[in-house]
Amino acid sequence: MKILIVTDAWHPQVNGVVTTLSNVKKELINAGHQVDIVEPSLFKSIPLVGYSEIKIAIETNQLKKYVLNENYDCIHISTEGPLGLRARILCRKHKIQFTTAIHTKFPEYLKARINFPIEITYSYLKWFHSGAINTLVNTTSQKDELIQRGFKNLKTWTRAIDLDIFKPRTSPVDYDYLLYVGRVSYEKSIEDFLKIKSHLKKVVIGKGPQLSQLKSKYPDVLFLGYKYKEDLAQWYSGASCFVFPSKTDTYGIVMIESLACGTPVAAYPVTGPIDVILNNLNGYLSDDLEYAIQKAIKVNSNSCISFAKKHSWKKVTNQFLEALSPIKNKKEIAA
Repeated sequence: MKILIVTDAWHPQVNGVVTTLSNVKKELINAGHQVDIVEPSLFKSIPLVGYSEIKIAIETNQLKKYVLNENYDCIHISTEGPLGLRARILCRKHKIQFTTAIHTKFPEYLKARINFPIEITYSYLKWFHSGAINTLVNTTSQKDELIQRGFKNLKTWTRAIDLDIFKPRTSPVDYDYLLYVGRVSYEKSIEDFLKIKSHLKKVVIGKGPQLSQLKSKYPDVLFLGYKYKEDLAQWYSGASCFVFPSKTDTYGIVMIESLACGTPVAAYPVTGPIDVILNNLNGYLSDDLEYAIQKAIKVNSNSCISFAKKHSWKKVTNQFLEALSPIKNKKEIAA
C-alpha cells in the first residue's frame, strides 16, 4: 500500500508521537509498503512559543497536492494541529476516508498550562475525530475515558521500544540516583518529583520551557539535557528508580525504555501508568509519589526486563495497519 501520514509533530522534536511514527514508518517500509510523511518542514513555519524545537506550519495550501493525490491507498492524520486540521477539512470536503490518532491529553495540558477550560478543548477534539473511520488511542484506560466523553470508533494502538538499544548496561556514574526522562515542562509535573526529600541524587534528562527555572530552583539536581540511544540506556540502567510524575500523558514510552534496562518505575495511578505498571512487578503506583518510589526501588530488575520484552514495533505496526481505511472513489477524488 501507499500510505500518507500527516503530522504536526516530527523531527527534530523528541517526543512519543515522533518516536512512534518513526518506528512505524520503518516497520511499514520493511514490510513493503510506501510511506510519505507530510510534516511542518515542508511548509512555511514558525517556532512554537516556549518550544523552539516545535515548528508550526502557517501556510498549508500546498497540503492539497498530497491529500488529493489519487495514488495513495490510505490517509492517516496523526495530530490535531494546523496540518492535521487542514488535512481533515480537505478529506471531508472531498469525501476521502481517513484515520486519526489521539496521542496526548491535550485538554488537561492546556488546563495545567494556561487554565484553558477542558470542555472547550474536548469539544474541538470530539469534532475533529468524529470525521475519522477509526481513531487510534494508546491505552485501554484512555479509550474508556474518551468513550465516556462521547468519542466513537476508537482502536487501541499500543507502544514499543528498540530492545537492541534499551537493555541493561553499565551505569555512567558510581552513585545511586533517581531518574526522570522527558520534556521539562509544566504539564509533566516534574516538581512533584524534584521536591521529594531523598538521600539519592536526582537526575533529569531532557529539555523544555521550564528547564532554566528548575535548574535555578533545584541546584542539587543534575540536569543533563538530551541523551540518546546507548547513552540514554546507560542512564536508565544505572538508576535505582525511574520516576514518571506526569498526570497528562496517555502512555509514556520512557517507562518501557526504563523497564527494558531493568529499572522499575514509580508513578501516579493515572491514565498511561495504570496500563503499564503493576505494583511490585515492574514498579509501583501511588497517589503518594514518595511512597511509590520507596516501593518501586525494591522491585526485581528481571521482572521489569521480562515485561518490557513483550512490546515490539511489529505488533504496534500491525495494529496501525488493521485500523487504516482504504480510500474509496479515487476517480471522484481525482476529478
